[in-house]
Amino acid sequence: MGFLFQFISRSIMQGTPLLYGATGEIITEKSGNLNLGIPGIMYVGAISGVIGAFFYQQNTTVVNTFLAVLIPLLASVLGSLIVTLIYCFLTVTLRANQNVTGLAITTFGVGFGNFFGGSLIKVLKSDVPYLALTEIATAFKKTLPFAMKMGSLGKMFFSYGFMVYLAIIIAIITSVIMNKTRLGLQLRAVGESPATADAAGINVNAYKYFATAIGGVIAGLGGLYYVMDYSNGIWSNNGFGDRGWLAIAIVIFAIWKADLAIIGSYVFGALYILFNYISVPMTYIPLIQMLPYVVTILVLIIVSARKKKEHQPPEALGLSYFREER
Repeated sequence: MGFLFQFISRSIMQGTPLLYGATGEIITEKSGNLNLGIPGIMYVGAISGVIGAFFYQQNTTVVNTFLAVLIPLLASVLGSLIVTLIYCFLTVTLRANQNVTGLAITTFGVGFGNFFGGSLIKVLKSDVPYLALTEIATAFKKTLPFAMKMGSLGKMFFSYGFMVYLAIIIAIITSVIMNKTRLGLQLRAVGESPATADAAGINVNAYKYFATAIGGVIAGLGGLYYVMDYSNGIWSNNGFGDRGWLAIAIVIFAIWKADLAIIGSYVFGALYILFNYISVPMTYIPLIQMLPYVVTILVLIIVSARKKKEHQPPEALGLSYFREER
């Protein structure tokens, strides 16, 4: 049972950054924008939070828990928002190709993170190729006080930092807004048929900007969580791996539903670390690491074959809106 609890716990921690990224991308895609820059935005959100945390830790003798959380959080939000607005300007205002722009944002985000991460490591004149912000990370990893009194159940479900629960709350709120509110209805209308939405008096560009910006900020928080909580405040260049791409894959797995993204993220989190918990020859490990992508392909095939409207991506996904063609 101890082995099972540990596996579930690690899966939840591994799946949390994926949940942030997937929720952000679902909001974005519901507006009709396909943002393949999510991996880069998550990277920028992570390094922006690291920069904020670094300067705070360097300029204080006693780390205040509230400020230790607030400063990296605001820095992460600001960094990911700026990069997302660049994407919005290019794809919504200038109507650039969304696929190319997204890939460019990802390349830029990874380069931006590695450059400033490497620069901070050089500032410290460290002998190791990583940056440690353990005091700041302690603030992010504070757990619920009653968790340890609840035995194994408490450790498995209530012994995480606040950002794990925040990711779930954001996904649930997103699901409710999308399905139960006028705002969600209008946003989905923009993603399905921007011309019809425009004719109905909905400001298409404003909704695209708003949804994509909010989605980018949420995705950026996934990068911040990965560094400050999952990695215990350790930044190393290229340490984020392919998690950003997995977050995009989860959007398909969850058939564009934020509530299903919660389950999908933790399933992918479990598959991502599965090779650490089973005994197989080294030659088979790459096959096991492919499982999240194989599952995504299978779900895509099933969804495409069933052709149910509610399980399909927004009709205008990835297409720039030209009002003159209405």
